[in-house]
Amino acid sequence: MADHRLIDVTLDDSTVARWSADVEHERRIAIFDLLEENSFALLKSADETYEGPYKLHLSTIEGRLGFDVRASDGSDLMSFRLAMTPFRRIIREYFAICDSYYEAIRSASPSQIEAIDMGRRGVHNEGSELLRERLDGKIEIDMQTARRLFTLICVLHLKEGRGPL
Repeated sequence: MADHRLIDVTLDDSTVARWSADVEHERRIAIFDLLEENSFALLKSADETYEGPYKLHLSTIEGRLGFDVRASDGSDLMSFRLAMTPFRRIIREYFAICDSYYEAIRSASPSQIEAIDMGRRGVHNEGSELLRERLDGKIEIDMQTARRLFTLICVLHLKEGRGPL
């Protein structure tokens, strides 16, 4: 039986000058949670998968999201790029609502913070579902894995000087 999970996840940080402490914290948590529990199957065809476990390297190259998947021994399995355009609106909304959330933590009532957090989770779920759709036929992932990968995509999307997630 194949082991359909990630055992290593890295981000290409060469495209980002630096991340804030909050963003770095979110990145570390997302990777830790992802490695603790994930469902990730690299598809050869509709009914066949590559042998796992896998190592994943995420990057952005010329405005595209890069997925480089390797076997546990480091051998290449598959590399492909996804257009970022379908994600841009959701990522922009996610950043905006996260900015509101972090601002609300400083001064809003608990009920206001909870309402903003519910909106933040909703936008995050929307991005996660879009990621699952875009990976259809290439990688099969569950919703929790998609949520954590979407967080990492948002981290990659940040430019120097951008606020926290």
